[in-house]
Amino acid sequence: MALARRILLKLSGEALMGPDSFGYHAETMAGFVGQIREVAALGVQVGIVVGGGNLFRGATGALSGMNRASADSMGMLATVMNALALKDALQQVGVDARVQTAVSIAHVGEDFDRDKAVRDLEAGRVVIFGGGTGNPFFTTDTAAALRAAEIGADLLLKATKVDGVYTADPKKDPNARRYDTLSFDEAIANNLGVLDTAAFALCREQKLSLVVFNVFKSGALKRVVLGEDEGTRVNLN
Repeated sequence: MALARRILLKLSGEALMGPDSFGYHAETMAGFVGQIREVAALGVQVGIVVGGGNLFRGATGALSGMNRASADSMGMLATVMNALALKDALQQVGVDARVQTAVSIAHVGEDFDRDKAVRDLEAGRVVIFGGGTGNPFFTTDTAAALRAAEIGADLLLKATKVDGVYTADPKKDPNARRYDTLSFDEAIANNLGVLDTAAFALCREQKLSLVVFNVFKSGALKRVVLGEDEGTRVNLN
C-alpha cells in the first residue's frame, strides 16, 4: 500500500497523561513527538486533533451539575492548552508546528482557517487543531473527522491504548479477536464504539478511511502511514 500523503491524527488528552492521573507525562509526550517527527520526516503532511481529557472533560463537568454548554466550553479550552503543549514539544525537537483553534483566543493560536492549514501542511508544518469543533455537544472525535474532511486527509488515525478494534474487550474476554479490516456499517451495527455516531457518519459520507492503532507501540504511527499491518482499518466497504 502506498505511503499516505496527508493524515489527521486524533490524539486523546488522556494519552498525554501516560501513567499519571492528570496533566502531562514527559516521557510519554516525548514518545509521541518522536513518532510524529519520524512520520513528518518521510514527507507525510500531519494534522492533529487533540482532546482535553487530561485536564477537563465537558461531559464529566455536566454530570457534576454544570450546564453542559459551559462544561463543553471549558473542555474546548483544555484542548487548546494541549495543542500548545504539543506545539512546544514538537518545536523543541526541530519540527515546525502551528496551532489553529476553533475557539478564538488572540495571541494563543490562529483562528481555524482551512486554506491556511492546507498551505502550512504543504509547507511541511505540523498543524495542531484545538478547540474541538468550536461548538458544545460535539466530541473531539467529530472534530477529528471534520478537520480530516476539510483538509482532504487520506487517512484519519485514531490513536488508542489498544492495537485495533476487537470483537470484545480484550482485557475482559481472552477470546476477543482483533479485526484487520472492518466496514463502517459493521462497526455501527456491532456497536463497537470506535468513534461516536456523528464522526462515523461524516467519515462514511466523505469516504474517509480510518485506522485505529496503539500509539504507545514504538514505531506504530510510521507503520500505519506506510500501509503495513498495524491496527484496524475501517473502510466504506
